[in-house]
Amino acid sequence: MKLPLPTEKYEIHRMRMPVRWGDMDAFGHVNNTVYFRYFEQARVEWLTQGGRTMVADGKGPVVVNAFCNFYRQLEYPANLVITQYLSHPGRSSCDVWMTIERADQPGQIVADGGATIVWVDFAASRAVPLPPWVRALMDEGIARARERMAMQQQIQQQVQGSDPLPVQPD
Repeated sequence: MKLPLPTEKYEIHRMRMPVRWGDMDAFGHVNNTVYFRYFEQARVEWLTQGGRTMVADGKGPVVVNAFCNFYRQLEYPANLVITQYLSHPGRSSCDVWMTIERADQPGQIVADGGATIVWVDFAASRAVPLPPWVRALMDEGIARARERMAMQQQIQQQVQGSDPLPVQPD
């Protein structure tokens, strides 16, 4: 069963990562479980940028569900581009979506997936509101994504509205 990514989502983080020799299994391709590690690394890098720590005062993120759609096999050596998206952040949770592509094959998605992250008070074992710094990180990411989308839309409108190039006689 394929689970589609939502159409309304905002790109909030992009990272590069090499495929490591040890990521492959006995069949000579990256093991399916490793894709979840790639997704995890993207989430961790996003949350810890600028030297932040994800866990403070006994509270931190917990993944409560995750999925991955596999489209193409990956083998060593390769460099990956992992793009992370966000949609509809809630009071104590957010949904993140990811795509993986080879750096040398831009636009060809090899896998995509998502996860729901809930911020938890570990001692109380219950959900708590997202910390202000996480909310700010999400808001900044969404604002930058909206700016990029508006610029792309403006460029597209300019290209569509421009006069065709004149044809030069031979």
